[in-house]
Amino acid sequence: MYCQQCGHEAMSGDFCQNCGTRLNEIGHTKYAGFWIRLVASMIDGIIIGIPITIIAFILGIFSVFSTLESSSFDSSYSGDYYYEESMAGVDAAIIVTQLIIMVVSLVIGVLYYAGMHASKWQGTLGKIIVGIKVTDLNGQRISFLRALGRYFATILSSILYIGYIIAAFTEKKQSLHDFVAKTVVVYKR
Repeated sequence: MYCQQCGHEAMSGDFCQNCGTRLNEIGHTKYAGFWIRLVASMIDGIIIGIPITIIAFILGIFSVFSTLESSSFDSSYSGDYYYEESMAGVDAAIIVTQLIIMVVSLVIGVLYYAGMHASKWQGTLGKIIVGIKVTDLNGQRISFLRALGRYFATILSSILYIGYIIAAFTEKKQSLHDFVAKTVVVYKR
């Protein structure tokens, strides 16, 4: 069987391995465009932002109270060596807390985005709500490793958002991270 779009010989699957076109049903695959993907991304931002904000708030409060409790400084001794040392402890606690929040945010992001894209739903909750999913070029579910690569490739897409904007101008509505991971975002049937 040959693809009617590009003429490539199709070995197996429902999609052409060369161009990603659905075999025997040209035009049936509807790729998700920039705006619907933006809406899904906004929903995901709210969904993932809530637990990260709660965790950051709890860690911040814990850090402030533990630092204040462990340091015995009096602001009237502002030129004093002990005051300077106590403030250095507060600064270190803030930096450590920020690093912990960054690591927790990264772990939550990886588990949510890569895990959901590789799951049987093939998309995050935002994508599920708007009715789109992530597939490989053959229309198959992607592996966790490919989803992980796609997640980290969004860093490239985020540079001036050019990687996202190109989805409005490509044939299959692919963003830069889709090109890197060899994925497409399509509407569910």
